[in-house]
Amino acid sequence: MTATTRESDRTATTSPAPVLYLSHGAPPLADDARWTGQLADWSASIDKPENVLIVSAHWEDAPTTLGTTTGAPLTYDFWGFPQHYYEVTYDAPNAPGLADDVTKLLTAPGAASSSDVHRDEQRGLDHGAYVPLKEMFPDADVPVLQMSMPTLDPRGLFDIGRRLAPLRDQGTMIVGSGFTTHNLRWFDPRAGADAAAPQASAEFDQWAQEAMQAQDVDSLLDFLAKAPAAREAHPRTEHFAPLFVTLGAAYESGGLDNRSVIDGFWFGLSKRSWQFG
Repeated sequence: MTATTRESDRTATTSPAPVLYLSHGAPPLADDARWTGQLADWSASIDKPENVLIVSAHWEDAPTTLGTTTGAPLTYDFWGFPQHYYEVTYDAPNAPGLADDVTKLLTAPGAASSSDVHRDEQRGLDHGAYVPLKEMFPDADVPVLQMSMPTLDPRGLFDIGRRLAPLRDQGTMIVGSGFTTHNLRWFDPRAGADAAAPQASAEFDQWAQEAMQAQDVDSLLDFLAKAPAAREAHPRTEHFAPLFVTLGAAYESGGLDNRSVIDGFWFGLSKRSWQFG
């Protein structure tokens, strides 16, 4: 599969909104001044989008399900943390119109993704969504909609991203929120956030950056077979899976030119993050 720019398919005269894949961190990300600063600087470098459609590693639900458009409270989908992490708020505006657009795109005739899209008005943003967005848009002035992953199959998610690509021309920033490596056995608070990364994490991170630079979609979609230490870096693949939605959206509506905006490691996990467009 080659990277292709689909300019002829678009009628908008302005550049499409960027597509991001970011490593989101756990709730304590808010206490890491370096990382929060990197996210704030990233946000300052791009035009504020009309709204954000975010896919988090922490929501798998089939068929594809859209989160609240009526203001449900945040989903604190973690356990055993100090109380103040459960008191965080992020009152971003709702995006009901975006939910309608997503539904139309994913249920259009010929869609290879699920022909059914559900709504869950009781589900607020989970920490994979609100933790990074709170740092990037602290004024909570950008409407946000969260969407579930109905599968972890890379090609299925890539197709969903392709279907969602027209949203970019409407000013929607599509965000995949995961972690470039995610093996919690490496997480050792005694070693500290700046401890040297395990070899498997460093090898996978380097491979992922090289594959992204080469715009090698086929290898990325087949990462479990192609990447070194893939099953150590991702014992379960949900934290790499949001990348495939963003790859599909970028591929279909502007090409795969990308840049690595954030790199480095946090408790051994690669926090590398990319921007398309």
